[in-house]
Amino acid sequence: MTIPGKPLRAPLRPVQDARSWTPGSWHAHPAAQMPHYDDPAEMQAALDELGRLPPLVTSWEVLDLKQLLADAQLGRRFLLQGGDCAETFADCNNEVIANRLKVLLQMSLVLVHGLRVPVLRVGRFAGQYAKPRSTDTETIDGVTLPVYRGDLVNGPEFTPAARRADPRRMLEGHARSAMTMNFVRALVSGGFADLHHPEYWNLAWVERSPLAAEYRRMVDGISGAMHFMETLAGPIGGFRRADFYTSHEALLLPYEQALTRQVPRQWGWFDLSTHFPWIGMRTAALDGAHVEFCRGIRNPVAIKVGPAMHPDQLQELVDVLNPDDEPGRLTLIHRMGAGGIAQHLPRLIEAVQATGRRVLWVCDPMHGNTERLGTGVKTRRFANIRSELEQAFDIHAAAGSRLGGVHLELTGEDVTECLGGARNLSEADLGRAYKSTVDPRLNYEQSLELAMLIVRKSGFAAR
Repeated sequence: MTIPGKPLRAPLRPVQDARSWTPGSWHAHPAAQMPHYDDPAEMQAALDELGRLPPLVTSWEVLDLKQLLADAQLGRRFLLQGGDCAETFADCNNEVIANRLKVLLQMSLVLVHGLRVPVLRVGRFAGQYAKPRSTDTETIDGVTLPVYRGDLVNGPEFTPAARRADPRRMLEGHARSAMTMNFVRALVSGGFADLHHPEYWNLAWVERSPLAAEYRRMVDGISGAMHFMETLAGPIGGFRRADFYTSHEALLLPYEQALTRQVPRQWGWFDLSTHFPWIGMRTAALDGAHVEFCRGIRNPVAIKVGPAMHPDQLQELVDVLNPDDEPGRLTLIHRMGAGGIAQHLPRLIEAVQATGRRVLWVCDPMHGNTERLGTGVKTRRFANIRSELEQAFDIHAAAGSRLGGVHLELTGEDVTECLGGARNLSEADLGRAYKSTVDPRLNYEQSLELAMLIVRKSGFAAR
């Protein structure tokens, strides 16, 4: 274990040349949250096959995203990062993917209309198949088995066969990610995101939402403005598509390593499993394997920052992960909980400001507000999510900083997993449509309500 601010060994130094880092140099560092694979030969065969498969994203997409994140650092864009807590292989179907895309499009429409800045859309999809867990095992009725770590590792069914860490699942994860990316790209390039027809983005049950009238007024206003502009200037093609990027937690390092490649006409290495990997709070040890891996890739990277993060440790992480103060390189996603953000966030903002480095601050108001009810069901209260987000805007403003984005666990399905929101979901409602295998997600209405809250709270409400 690493004591915050007190690494077990000398801090990792920045990558100066190709000899100081390789995609596999993380093996020499403590690796938290790694499953146990019981057949090394089977594992190596799966990794060899994975290493021969095409990448999921391209280096130029990665570099384009880094530039857009640099714009967000300057306040020229707002980052909307959202998707499932953990994707499942079964959810790789057209309806789930399209609804997830619709929710992000609708939220971004609200944000663009209110904030008057472009919105950078990054999905927690096409690879979010692994999840960190608090314990290695789970016991039910006296039987102890390995914990479910996401479909990339094992299955949720409580049987020895399902809970075995199966390396072939990495190949299935790659295939499902590729299918998801292919469908998203086809939708976006085919006009699914055409701003001339935002009404097409509605989910089947949008009309039942208390927020529907406000949203429709917004859609009508945008459509009217676009028609007026095109009457004066002619067709504006840029409104017919939207850029989307992918992100996931770089948790299962053998999988990430197998998809880390060098490309022609570019120096260095790119993790081409995703555009935007992040380091979770449980794997952010300064001397750890995940930091070692992420320090050497050219992707933009993020770190989840929790209340236990020591200011000295955060400063050292900033130094190791972005030694050259590269624009767009580093995002800090804070997740404190509504009751702890006022105590912990100001000192971390001050610590980063003291480094003089550029970062993008993003609020994750979900993870710090997870609770388990007496029935054993995990949930989150919308009131707490809202409170943490509102406090985050105020704390950054008071510190002379800027909150440049949000990171949310959400779905386009009509689930009932988080309490409260527009229809004031109660504990009794949770049983109606609780579908998550890991953490509770915002449904469509709650997501849209949060987007409207961001607009009101940011001080840039539509005029």
